Amino acid sequence: MGELIDLFLHLDVHIATMVETTGPWAYAVLFAVIFCETGLVVTPFLPGDSLLFAAGAVAAIGGLDVDLLARLLFVAAVAGDAVNYTIGKRVGRSAAIRWARPEHLARTEAFYARHGGKAVVLARFVPIVRTFAPFVAGMGAMSYGRFTAFNLLGAALWVGGFVFAGYFFGNVPLVRDHFTLVVLGIVALSVAPLLVRLLPSGRFLTVRSASRKVAL
Repeated sequence: MGELIDLFLHLDVHIATMVETTGPWAYAVLFAVIFCETGLVVTPFLPGDSLLFAAGAVAAIGGLDVDLLARLLFVAAVAGDAVNYTIGKRVGRSAAIRWARPEHLARTEAFYARHGGKAVVLARFVPIVRTFAPFVAGMGAMSYGRFTAFNLLGAALWVGGFVFAGYFFGNVPLVRDHFTLVVLGIVALSVAPLLVRLLPSGRFLTVRSASRKVAL
């Protein structure tokens, strides 16, 4: 556990070391992590925001090509969500029916039909939520064409935002010397919307009528 925490808090150091030891294979490792973090519902614990930022910081010192990095991780994020959607489409409904009440499932689908585009894009910036959002969307809440459009937009904003933020700011002396605090700050900002939702005083989004027919 201690090693995992150290890996998470010092991602820039570990990525730089990986680049030195594996060379171009570092791109493949980063691709795999982003793909799994977004594409497999069993791996929501993998680093996402902080990994993108740290990889951008490593690119700033010449360890990685930032343009190639951004393009590859964009593809990984898009492909991950697409696979997650497909899994939800094929097995999500049959699995959900076993444990979810029909009205709850209907409300979820209606929510995505009304707010799905925004949900898919914003979910990119919330750890854990971004892993499950495409799965739920694939359960029948959103057509694949509409999902793909928002998937592309969300991936571009998420990957581009964090990779280039790391590239331009990750090696500023103040940021570099306090990188652990920066990583913790990124995580805190990412989970803040979710925590606000979970507070007793928070306002939860509801769907007025789950049975209302909504054109996808």
